[in-house]
Amino acid sequence: MDGSVRTPPVSGPGATWEHPEKTSSSPKRREVSDGRAYQWRNADGREEVRRVASAVVTTTPTADDRHQDLNQVYWTSQAGSYADSAVREWAAAEPHWGLFRIPEAEVEMLADVDGRDVVELGCGTAYVSAWCAQRGARPVGVDLTPAQLATARAMQRRHGLEFPLVRADGECVPLADGSFDLAINEYGAVLWCDPDRWLAEAARLLRPGGELRMLTGSFLLYLCADDDERIPAGPRLQRSAFGVRAVRWDDTDAVEFHLSHGDWVRALRRHGFEVLDLRELRVESGTTTDYRHVRAAWASRWPCEEVWFARRA
Repeated sequence: MDGSVRTPPVSGPGATWEHPEKTSSSPKRREVSDGRAYQWRNADGREEVRRVASAVVTTTPTADDRHQDLNQVYWTSQAGSYADSAVREWAAAEPHWGLFRIPEAEVEMLADVDGRDVVELGCGTAYVSAWCAQRGARPVGVDLTPAQLATARAMQRRHGLEFPLVRADGECVPLADGSFDLAINEYGAVLWCDPDRWLAEAARLLRPGGELRMLTGSFLLYLCADDDERIPAGPRLQRSAFGVRAVRWDDTDAVEFHLSHGDWVRALRRHGFEVLDLRELRVESGTTTDYRHVRAAWASRWPCEEVWFARRA
């Protein structure tokens, strides 16, 4: 996004606050403004209107900023294939997490969200925000890709849910300091944004004592994954565990971020978070769902996904 960010209007059904297209040479700046009223509507028709302060955000662009452009191009190309899964996720009777749909009762990503202000950083089709809204939270979904947000708006209309959708970079969110009680994402900012930048934003957006919950691929899966995604991970390490950060696979220009557990702990502490828990998800033995890059049999022996829980000091 560039520095010319407009204040969000009062949201109507499916309204999205979008930003002008960013350019690599444009600075990002942050100045808190008064904001406008946002509307939340649950499936039961209950409505609530609250004022959320907006912000204009400034950071200095660097050569590393190109990963956001590459990732937006990638997700624009992938958005159509995620429209069908959005229908399934929005309609799910109970939330579930990760590739192998681990039940919420085991993961507890949505514990105690009722009545809380929640920001989903890298919301994609915003099904996690929808699950939060269904449980009494006031979510705001943030994503950089217009095509993903278009699917989210369509799902809002289909299910009679309404909550703000903000088109923005997870490393540079145009919402005011201390606006939220919980920052959450599943394969969102945690995988596609620079860790130090998006963690700094999460810390800024959270109130003191606010929580961060994030799900991503396990570091062990990264170490065991084959360079060719068509070949599933095996029992052998394929690469070094040291010096890992930005990763590009051979079959895509998208940029992922993978950190060791030690690096995650240090990054979280650097930005004022206390680590509360790390849950390494296990697939039940006998699960038959497989993916090209990881099979259920592998994920029943070693964690292919992990969930971090942290609290802002």
